[in-house]
Amino acid sequence: MAKSKSVKKSLKSCTINPANKLLQPGDCVLMRAQDPEKPPYVARIEKIEGDSESSKKKNVKVHIRWYYRPEESIGGRRQFHGVKELFLSDHYDVQSADTIEGKCTVHTFKNYTKLESVGSEDYFCRFEYNASTGGFTPDRVAVYCKCELPYNPDDLMVQCESCKDWFHPACINLTTNRLKTIEHFTCPDCLEEAKKKPRNGTRDFSSLDAKQPRPKRKRR
Repeated sequence: MAKSKSVKKSLKSCTINPANKLLQPGDCVLMRAQDPEKPPYVARIEKIEGDSESSKKKNVKVHIRWYYRPEESIGGRRQFHGVKELFLSDHYDVQSADTIEGKCTVHTFKNYTKLESVGSEDYFCRFEYNASTGGFTPDRVAVYCKCELPYNPDDLMVQCESCKDWFHPACINLTTNRLKTIEHFTCPDCLEEAKKKPRNGTRDFSSLDAKQPRPKRKRR
């Protein structure tokens, strides 16, 4: 008599060995890469299935949603992409729980920039990625500095006390050592504007038609 096919049931959680860590839907995990020379893949668990209600049974499958690293996307890694940056893709998959190496944390971009220290299992995500078209959501983000690039949390930047914009030292001809000696930074554009302002209590009425404040710039 042929054996009846086991019925997969949804599990609330499962444990992985040898770490013996509890995993639940919504957790982010490190998945073993086929090439041992490559770093582990990162995914988010959407659903857990097993042969029984026991989370310790074998043949546990996890339904996952893959995160892509910038170099795995169609456009590739760009200058403003952080070392620990990931894209939440629309690529869903089913994998054996045995391929999970451990848990990790994928922070929001805002929370990641507030971390006092970044561990090996800390990542961040600010874009969703369409694996078939190469499109991103959102498709526009704020840009900074003269180079007009999105913020990279790995790069040193300095804020102008006048216009409040942020700048890469290299873009304004400053070395890191020189920057450390400056207590109050004003960008070159604001310094130039300050030179044009009249002194001795006089007022220049030619500036009444000055441009309105620009909205925060956006760039694809």
